[in-house]
Amino acid sequence: MIDSRGLQYTYPRGEPLRFGDVSVVQGGALLLRGPSGSGKSTWLALASGLLTPTAGEVVVGGQSVGALPAAARDAWRARHIGFLPQKLHLGEALSVADNLGLVFFAAGLPVDRAAVARTLQALGVEALAARKPSQLSGGQAQRVALARALLPRPSVILADEPTASLDDEACAVSLNLLRTCASGLNATLVIATHDARVWQALPQARVLAFNASARVAA
Repeated sequence: MIDSRGLQYTYPRGEPLRFGDVSVVQGGALLLRGPSGSGKSTWLALASGLLTPTAGEVVVGGQSVGALPAAARDAWRARHIGFLPQKLHLGEALSVADNLGLVFFAAGLPVDRAAVARTLQALGVEALAARKPSQLSGGQAQRVALARALLPRPSVILADEPTASLDDEACAVSLNLLRTCASGLNATLVIATHDARVWQALPQARVLAFNASARVAA
């Protein structure tokens, strides 16, 4: 479940970004829809606690995210938020399995190698566990990043432009994976996108529309 009310954020020397109010039930879907540079990634950062609102609040699963102290917020994020960034940020010095193991480190938990193996198998990339990110195709790397996001069994999955560089076939596969995985966890799925193919694939999703001036309206 996600609720935001009066949410604003101001970057240093920037104009305030004002975000429309939105409410999404647990297990529902929300599209942050608008052009690049309109504030979608900022909204994701506020919902995940990477940024603190300058006004208003966003509540995720009953928790006011901005009200958490920094250390508690990091621990909360590691346990409750699965994040699929536009730039996948896989550590090149680490194997695929070890990249996923970092999820447990961030949550202050011992690495569960069996859970890593199960998650990779669920996404059809178990054979890649020992590879380095440079040895993966683009589609394989995205599946590994999705496995990393799903590993803590999050209540919310945030995806930032997950189809921006994909052809139509790969886009359909990626969106089907996201929907299937979110449904399996009863996780709320939030996708920031300017891709019309995403809007067409998720017609029942709630929409928060962003415009080029970085002001947004529900």
